[in-house]
Amino acid sequence: MPVDPAAEEAGREPADAPLTAVPDALGTEVTGEAPQDTPSGAPRAVGRAGRDMAAAVGVGLAMGAVVFATLLLWRPSFLVIVTAAVLISVVELSGALEKGGHRPPRTPVLVGAVVMAALAWTRGPTGLVIAFLLTVFAVLLWRLGDGPVGYLRDASAAVFVALYVPLLAGFAVLLLVPDDGAARVLTFIGTVVCSDVGGFAAGVLFGKHPLARTVSPKKSWEGLAGSVAACVLIGTLLITLVFDGPWWGGVLFGVAIAVTATLGDLGESLIKRDLGIKDMGDLLPGHGGLMDRMDSLLPSAAVAWLILSVVAPV
Repeated sequence: MPVDPAAEEAGREPADAPLTAVPDALGTEVTGEAPQDTPSGAPRAVGRAGRDMAAAVGVGLAMGAVVFATLLLWRPSFLVIVTAAVLISVVELSGALEKGGHRPPRTPVLVGAVVMAALAWTRGPTGLVIAFLLTVFAVLLWRLGDGPVGYLRDASAAVFVALYVPLLAGFAVLLLVPDDGAARVLTFIGTVVCSDVGGFAAGVLFGKHPLARTVSPKKSWEGLAGSVAACVLIGTLLITLVFDGPWWGGVLFGVAIAVTATLGDLGESLIKRDLGIKDMGDLLPGHGGLMDRMDSLLPSAAVAWLILSVVAPV
């Protein structure tokens, strides 16, 4: 694809590359690169998101099926899925930070992640907060063994990992605790998925005005509007029909999830740009790392728990 030097020098996309909003669930950004060939010589089906879309959709459906099955068959099994996902994400994020010169101690964060999930399940919000504070204390003590050089840098990075991944994921566990926890978790995840799908569709069809060009050039205000519309629709339906809550609660829930999911995408994009990497890992074909799929879910879990506790109290 020819590149417009003037546009590139000004920090703009080439004139022949229309701006669209492509959520991280379907790929981070449109790269403009030609599809790479497979070992057999046949070109891969790479979508506008710069990803192998067939693999991305297949992996996404498989992950959704696992989540759906665990919630419907035996609710505590979802706790195991969340804990495993958190541990993998902690390893991926810690590894990414190491590429940027940080050395966050992993062991206390990994142990703390298990404790946070367990106490959130058995002791609720208080248990989650206490487990997080104990994890922070363990990080500070653990890092002492490596000496003073880089202590603040490494300890801060580890605390950031603990806050970003297991603490926020703990709110998904809190959603699971009530008797109708499966419905609460599915409402939360389903609304985040609608944010991705609505943003992708609206961005591809109508996206022209950049939302945050320096962070994620392919996200647009039109895509955000599509995310909000999709989330408000599904949020209102679920809050009123499943939880018998007020319609305005569904609107509030939908808008909040659309905003936090988008901010989660942008936040992780910002981290990756700062570290100079494209993906947090390569575990999931067409997606990158598992942490690349957790970015919009993590902050949305906390907001979902907070709003559902108000509009659909147990």
